[in-house]
Amino acid sequence: MEFLYQYGLFFAKTITFLIAAAILMVLFTSAAHKPKSKKGEIQLEDVSAELDELKAEFLANTLKKDELKKWKKAQKKAEKLLDKETDKKLYVIDFKGSIDAHEVEQLREEITAILTIARPEKDQVLVRLESGGGVVHGYGLAASQLQRIKNAKVELTICVDKVAASGGYMMACVADKLVAAPFSIIGSIGVIAQIPNFHKILKKNDVDFEQITAGEFKRTLTLFGENTDQARDKFRDEIQQTHELFKTFVSNERPNLNMSEVATGEHWFATQAFDKGLVDKIATSDDILLEANKERQIFKVQFTMKKSMTEKLGIGLSLSLEKAVIKFMSAMNVIKPH
Repeated sequence: MEFLYQYGLFFAKTITFLIAAAILMVLFTSAAHKPKSKKGEIQLEDVSAELDELKAEFLANTLKKDELKKWKKAQKKAEKLLDKETDKKLYVIDFKGSIDAHEVEQLREEITAILTIARPEKDQVLVRLESGGGVVHGYGLAASQLQRIKNAKVELTICVDKVAASGGYMMACVADKLVAAPFSIIGSIGVIAQIPNFHKILKKNDVDFEQITAGEFKRTLTLFGENTDQARDKFRDEIQQTHELFKTFVSNERPNLNMSEVATGEHWFATQAFDKGLVDKIATSDDILLEANKERQIFKVQFTMKKSMTEKLGIGLSLSLEKAVIKFMSAMNVIKPH
């Protein structure tokens, strides 16, 4: 009996090892044969179908049987009529921008995909935008991507539920119609640059910093060198030029704005921004989508970047570690509700 037990244990271990080895071989083989040129994929979600299903489910649980029967009959007639009258589409994009505006890579893919099928002066695009701004070149490119939609004669609506400030507003002002939720933050048409300088600390510790440039203004303000008044003046001039470009861009997109009033770097809540002409309508993106669903078929378009196995494992480990730290700190009574 002892022999049979040991043999069975050995046999089970061998089978387990062979199965694990086979799985690894399959994974490596499939990875090797995958096309490496594809960065990601476009996903299309039928928002109209989801809204209709939600409504039908809600009514099924609230209406009486005879009322539900009447509604279903009326709904079928309405759907037939809608199919005959229109096949207009609304494509929805979500953009949540960071300081470096790296999300523009997904945005450009989504817009390109839409423009391959969108019909001029018939279909529309809605962008749900959220950004407090960031680097000029990044948000300049993002705004240019949105202009591609208008250049294709496809109506562009931008909805701001939380914030569109600085570079975020540079994007938002491109819209044919700019809609904002009442307490969303709008504006901040200004430019800021800030940099610490450690020259005095280095000098105090007898550390020399060498920087060699060719060209009078190749470098203006530096982190470790001694900054001069001439360099500061040049840096201010560059910031002012950037601000002028920003103002010109906004003015071209929204010519009725009083730029001397709104281009001070200030931001406002949407209800205040509406009075200044910075937005066209006060509403949430949800309201706009519900209204559009009455006469258009709505699709959400999303470009998903492909992640390598190491990236997926890294994200998983990071999330697990974060949860473990929060749990530990909670147990140690470090995190307390305020």
